[in-house]
Amino acid sequence: MGTFGHEIYDVVGIGFGPSNLSLAIALEEHRANESARPVTAAFFERQPAFGWHRNMLLPSTTMQISFLKDLATFRNPVSRFGFISYLHASGRLAQFVNAQDFFPTRQEFHQYLEWAESSVTDRVSYGSAVTSIRPPQGTAARDAKHLEIEVEDVASGATRLVKARNVTVSTGLVPRMPQGIERDERVWHSSEFLEKFNRMHAAGLGSVAVVGAGQSAAEITRFLYDTLPHARVSAILPAYGYSVADDTPFANQVFDPGAVDEYYFGTDRAREAFWRYHRNTNYSVVDDEVIRDLYRRSYEEEVRGGRRLYFRNLTRVDQVKRSGDETRVFLRSLLDDGVRELDVDALVFATGYDSPEPSGLLGDLDRYCLRDEAGRHRVGRDYRLVTSPELSCGIYLQGGTEHTHGLTSSLLSNIAIRSGEIADSVIRRRVEHELELERKAALEVARETR
Repeated sequence: MGTFGHEIYDVVGIGFGPSNLSLAIALEEHRANESARPVTAAFFERQPAFGWHRNMLLPSTTMQISFLKDLATFRNPVSRFGFISYLHASGRLAQFVNAQDFFPTRQEFHQYLEWAESSVTDRVSYGSAVTSIRPPQGTAARDAKHLEIEVEDVASGATRLVKARNVTVSTGLVPRMPQGIERDERVWHSSEFLEKFNRMHAAGLGSVAVVGAGQSAAEITRFLYDTLPHARVSAILPAYGYSVADDTPFANQVFDPGAVDEYYFGTDRAREAFWRYHRNTNYSVVDDEVIRDLYRRSYEEEVRGGRRLYFRNLTRVDQVKRSGDETRVFLRSLLDDGVRELDVDALVFATGYDSPEPSGLLGDLDRYCLRDEAGRHRVGRDYRLVTSPELSCGIYLQGGTEHTHGLTSSLLSNIAIRSGEIADSVIRRRVEHELELERKAALEVARETR
C-alpha cells in the first residue's frame, strides 16, 4: 500500500459527478480570486471517465431545469464555467438564443459538463474507488488532524492512501429494484438502459415492457415504441396513467436557494408540507409534452385499428421468472387483485433511486456522527455531518440530505449554491483553525518570555 504523495489536501472528493465537479469549479474560482493560500483538492471517481446518466441520453430528450441552473451561474453569474460560456466557446450561442428554448437537450447538457470537466481534470483520478475513510493508523479520532482515505485502483486492485482535512461524499444515487427481482441481460434498470439495449438485436425484441410512472419510464416507453416499430410495448403503471409534473413558477420556487433555508430551519410541520404539496414537482411525474406525445401515439393506433402500445394501469409487478431468453412477468391488478402473465424479451424497471448511505465508507468513524430521533445522520446547514467533539475533520455530503435540506438535495437545481456553501465552510474552518494555531503559538511565546 502506497501513500499518494505527502501532501495533506484541504478537500478530497469521493465521486466526480456534477456535484463534486461543481465543487471543484468553486474551489478553482476561489484559487483564482484570492491571494491567500489556495484550497488544495483531489477527487476520486470509480468510473473510467467522466459521465452523467449516459444510459439515459435518449434522442431529443430535454433537461427539466433551466440552462441557467448549471454548475456555477447561480453562485457566480460571471463564471467562465457557466453554460453560456460553453455555448460561446462552442460557437453556438447565437443559434441557441434563436431556438428560444429554456431547456437544452440532455445530450447538449452532457457535452457542457464534459467541457467544464476538461478544465479541472488534472485534479481527478478516474478508475479509482474509495474503499474507506479513517484516522491515521495509531491515532485516535479525537487526536486526528486529518483523515486517511484508502483508494483502490479499479483495474489493478492496488491501493494507496490519501490524506485530507475534509472529505466530500458524492457517490451518486443507488438504483432501486423491487424486492426479490434481480437485474440480468434481459431485466434492466433505467440507469443501464442504453448500454443493455444496444447489446440486443432489435429484431429479437418483439415484446418489451417498462415499469414505472416517472419521467424516465415515459421516455423509455416512447423510445422503445419509436425504435422498435415491430414490437409490442407495455407500460406497467402503478397509477391510473402518468401524472404531469408541476413546473409552474410558484411551484418551482421550492427549488430556489432560499427554500433550502426555509426547509432546514422550518418546523416539522413545515417540512411535511413541503413534501405533501410539492412532491409532484419531481417525483413520479412526467413532463406534459411527453405525456401528450405518448397519448397521441396511442390514439393514432386506435384510429388505424392496429395496436402495439399498451398502458397497463393500476398494476404492479409481483414476480419475474427467467428461463433462457424467456422472461415471464406476473402482473397484479390493483383493481381486482387478479394476476396476469406477460412474456417479454426485455423488461425495464424505471423505478427510481435510493439516496446513498455513507456509513459503509465511514466505518468506525460513523460512531462519531450524530443521528436524529429517526436514526438519520444529522447534517449542518453547510452540509457537514454533525459529529461529536472528538472528530474535528469535516465530512460533507453532496446528496442524501433530503431529510435536512429538502427536495433539491439529489437534483441539479441547487448544486452551484451548495458547492459554494461547502467551499465557504471549508475555507472558513481552515481560517479559524489557523487563527487558533496562531493564538496558541502567541501564548506559548508569551509564556516562554516571562
